Amino acid sequence: MVESNIRSTVEAVWRMESAKIIAKLARMLRDVGLAEELAQDALVTALEQWPTSGIPNNPGAWLMVTAKNRALDQLRRFKLLQRKHQTIANDAELLVPKPPSPEEESDDDVGDDLLRLIFIACHPVLSTEARVALTLRLLGGLNTAEIARAFLLPEPTIAQRIVRAKRALAEAHVPFDMPRTEELANRLTSVLEVIYLIFNEGYAATAGEEWMRPALCEEALRLGRILAELAPREPEVHGVIALMEIQASRAGARVGPAGQPILLLEQDRARWDQLLIRRGLAALVRAEALGGALGPYALQAAVAACHPRARSAGETDWVRIVALYDALAQLAPSPVVELNRAVAVSMAFGPVAGLEIVDELTADSRLSTYHLLPSVRGDLLEKLGRLDEARTEFARAAALARNARERTLLLGRAASCGATSQ
Repeated sequence: MVESNIRSTVEAVWRMESAKIIAKLARMLRDVGLAEELAQDALVTALEQWPTSGIPNNPGAWLMVTAKNRALDQLRRFKLLQRKHQTIANDAELLVPKPPSPEEESDDDVGDDLLRLIFIACHPVLSTEARVALTLRLLGGLNTAEIARAFLLPEPTIAQRIVRAKRALAEAHVPFDMPRTEELANRLTSVLEVIYLIFNEGYAATAGEEWMRPALCEEALRLGRILAELAPREPEVHGVIALMEIQASRAGARVGPAGQPILLLEQDRARWDQLLIRRGLAALVRAEALGGALGPYALQAAVAACHPRARSAGETDWVRIVALYDALAQLAPSPVVELNRAVAVSMAFGPVAGLEIVDELTADSRLSTYHLLPSVRGDLLEKLGRLDEARTEFARAAALARNARERTLLLGRAASCGATSQ
């Protein structure tokens, strides 16, 4: 096999196995940064040896054993240093992790290790941006350049975020343990927020030339599915999976031949991915079956589920969607939720009813730079025949939009209003 094929294989194995390896080493070493360094050392060793020795029968296990051996060497050095300084600090052994026992070295608890790593990467001590970057690095297996490209940011910016995140975790002495019961809900909220932020950036890119970034959607779905396997009794985990699966099912219909956005009500539903829809609906059923009131992600998934359940856009149950948004607004109030509710109200009860809600939102400073507010208002005004006002709103939305495809769409709608009004 040529060297380029070997490299491709190594990179593919790394993408699949790196999170497990880093999670295992982090439990051994109690240091996420060091765990990643030693895992990367194993990757470099594979790149050096496999072209000569050939690809092992189980390349993932080879990487794991190689990385664990490096971790054990590191622990032995720690222990030696500890003995040398015993006279200085009698309790030094409390500061240095003990070498793992054979029982601890078992791979049976790799799921627990991964869950711990997810909670560490998404720890609230980090900024949201740092959590996203570290999660994609440690759990997504993406390198710094890939993360930078995905978010259209300079590579040094992403590199600094990752370095600072590791330093912040070390300085905060974040333990490599599962959160205590009283902390679990808040920590899980942080994890779900990060996973959905990654998905949403892929589903509707904030900036750049393309409306979607499918690789980010795929990474978020992969992380969500891992989390669902590790925390099967958490309804909101299944809720966010349901939401992402159903939304991802529309990906093929959301973009036209020239890359232009196609809005939901104009999409060819025959192009929606039925497998993803079935998976999403099944995840929603699991969330509901766990009992209790639906959380924010499960409620959003229930909204998303109304669309594939309708045979056509005209048969969509907008009254149910309004009721779901009412519940979401009570549980997790925000101006964005209220704007989405306004759209549903306009579809269920007419554009005048929706416009009343939107007009109230124009006074909310939190939406002052949110391009979808004037976009929705322009749409409602257009439906009411107030084309000059609609044109102004679409133009304002285009000026606020940072995504080139979306800006073009909004400018086209503005021009259409102008042409109609002449």
